[in-house]
Parts: sequence; C-alpha cells; structure tokens
Amino acid sequence: MFKNLQLYRLPTNWGMTADRLSSQLSRASFQPCGSLDIQTTGWTAPVGHSTHELVHSVSGQWLIALRIQQRLLPASVIKQAAEDRAEEIEAQQGYKPGRKQMKEIKDAVITELLPRAFTRDKLIHAWINPTNGYLGIDAPSKSAAEPVVEYLHRALDELPMLLVNTVLSPASAMTDWLSGGEAPGEFSIDEDCELRAIDDEASAVRYVHHSLEGKEIREHIASGKQVSKLGLTFDDRIAFMLTDRLELKRIEMLDGLSDEAEGTEEARGQEEKFDADFLLITAEFDKLIPALFEALGGEVNMHAGDLVEQAKEPSDDELYGKAVQIVIAHQWASISLVQRVLAIGYNRAARLIETMEKQGVVSPMKPDGTREILLEAA
Repeated sequence: MFKNLQLYRLPTNWGMTADRLSSQLSRASFQPCGSLDIQTTGWTAPVGHSTHELVHSVSGQWLIALRIQQRLLPASVIKQAAEDRAEEIEAQQGYKPGRKQMKEIKDAVITELLPRAFTRDKLIHAWINPTNGYLGIDAPSKSAAEPVVEYLHRALDELPMLLVNTVLSPASAMTDWLSGGEAPGEFSIDEDCELRAIDDEASAVRYVHHSLEGKEIREHIASGKQVSKLGLTFDDRIAFMLTDRLELKRIEMLDGLSDEAEGTEEARGQEEKFDADFLLITAEFDKLIPALFEALGGEVNMHAGDLVEQAKEPSDDELYGKAVQIVIAHQWASISLVQRVLAIGYNRAARLIETMEKQGVVSPMKPDGTREILLEAA
C-alpha cells in the first residue's frame, strides 16, 4: 500500500466532507470500455467491489481510487491488418490506395478489431487528510499522477490545491546532508543515492546498497554534482527515496512497523487488515510529512485563503496564449510545466491544459499521464 507519494497541499479549512466528496466523484464514476472505446477513466470504489462507496473513510483518513481501463490493440497489429486490407483493395481497383483511403482503411480496421481486444485495468490510489490538508497520490511521477488531478478537477465543484513549495530545494538540502554525512531531525541517510551534474543532467552517478560516507562522494559534490535522489529512513520506521522534485518513492515499512501491522491483524481479524494497514501508514505519513517540510526549511506561500481565492480564478484566462506557446515549445503538455514556467497556481494551470484539450491543441490524457501535441510550432 502506497509505494510512492506525490504530495499536494489542500487548505485545512476546505470544508469538504467524505459524503460530499463521494457524491461529487460520482459525477465522473468509472464505466467499463464499450465495444468501440479505446480507453475509459473514472472513479471507482477503493476497497472491495461496491460501486457506491467512492470514498473510504477510516478515522478521518480518506482513500479514493481512479480506474483506467484500456483496450490492448498494438499499433503493429493495426498496421499489418491495414496493409493486408490495402493489398486486397489494390488487387481489386488496380492501383494502391491513396493517403485518404489508407486512413479510412485504418479506421475501419480499428473499428473491426476493438470489440475483440483484451482490456487492461490500472488503479491509482490517492490519500486525503482533510484535517492537515494533505493529498498524496500513489504514483511514481507527477505525470503519472496527473490523471488523478485532472479527474478531481472534472468531478469537484472546486479543488483549492497546490504543489508543495519549500524554502530549501530538495536537491540543495540533500546535497548538504550527504556532504555533512548526516540528515536532520529523525531522518537518517541510507545506502542509495544519485548525483547529477548541474550543467549536464545526462552526467549521473548512482550508488545502490553502497556506503555513502567515503571520500568519493564528497569529491563528486565538490566537482559540482548535486544529489537528485537520496535514500532516507524516518524514525527507524519508514524507508523511502526522496527526489529533487519532492517525490517519495520506494516507500517501505520497516520491521518494527510491519510487526505492528501483523499484531493488529491478529487482534482484529483478517477482514480488517486493509483498514489497519491504511491507518498505520497514514499515521506515519502524518508524522513524516511535516518533519520533512521542516527539514527543507518549511513551506512557503501555503496560506489557505490564497488557495481558496486561486480556485475562484476565471476560466477565460489571459495567459492561455502563453501557455500554448510553452507547451508547443517544450513539446510536452504538463500541468506542472505550465505552472512552473508561468508561476501560477496548480488549479489555473490545470484549467489551461483542459482548455487546450477542448481547443484541439493537445490530445486527451493517455494511460501513462502524457498527452500528444496536436498543434505544430509555427
């Protein structure tokens, strides 16, 4: 449960309840792929098979889940079938099909093959602590988490959410910790890290299950490399990899915490194991996250009033043209990219990307969280 954590901030006075959240998520509830659907996405029950309980609430901790179902129709299969069909048509009409006719052939092949294609499901869980204002998505990267963010925006009346911003950048802080051989507070440095050159991201050095106390590490830092990933342990209870993008990866409950989970399972019964594990890990997150923010110098620009005002920004945005230029120039359509370059809130950036999709600038989101740029650069 929760091998990764992409962190976002919610205001502590958001005013949302579990029942209200469940009701609003039902507006975008999951529907299985129809015979001609390539992909469907929507909210599903995070626990069990109930189609009604879209928010699983345990002692004030909420769990939600986004389900993505995709029909598996490889491009190579479509291409081969279309070429075979084109050869038959060429034999009948005496000349090769043109570009327009080949497109029609390909579309016909897809329509014919889709109903027989297998489906593959992907489930992305997200944790919400409404009291402390945390949203954590179990995804290995921000792009992989963006389907959850997008469908939250689609379903909710308002989502006053921001990326976490700390005084110290994770890269500079981790570099200082590793250089000094010690992490602050209840954190300790493990035996995994990655260092990258500031002026050349392709230049990287990785250490796996290796002592990080040697002279070699300090020489890399002295030559200008910064830590981009660092293995840490918090309070001897949770191990994880912290990245320079403030991502928590490879989260693992250590022996003492695992023993507590097993003891709870034996005491309460197997049927409540899921809730016990969920409570245990989220209780640790509630301790780890503020400690991590403190180690990074604290948070900045995280006032609840600002978050609520940001959620009320108009949809007719004067920055739309600039946002389109950014996406085309980078050939990458990402909420995080637009937010970072324009220095705007996450909600505003999400609406700009959504407008681009409606205007045909970018494609709908793919299962891996990426989008295709449909508008070519001038």
